[in-house]
Amino acid sequence: MREIREEEHAVVMVEDGQVVAEVGYRSLDDHALVIDHTFVSEQLRGQKIGMELIDKVVDMARDQHKKVVPACSYALALFKRHHEYSDVWQQ
Repeated sequence: MREIREEEHAVVMVEDGQVVAEVGYRSLDDHALVIDHTFVSEQLRGQKIGMELIDKVVDMARDQHKKVVPACSYALALFKRHHEYSDVWQQ
């Protein structure tokens, strides 16, 4: 069974007790979060799991009235392709 949960400075997907995907973030300041890495295990790639986890970070930023800096290459590519992130994207 897969579970998505927030941990300290990450949103993770856990399957059978193992982390199988993760989006790490950190506070830049009181107004912004930086997505600094994305990991999806090889068996889950191509299933939009990374996007699902980034969506959770974006929702968290919206709830906290913060902006997001997509510093990792995967997050940056998503932000460039998906205009629904434009309200939180700090460029």
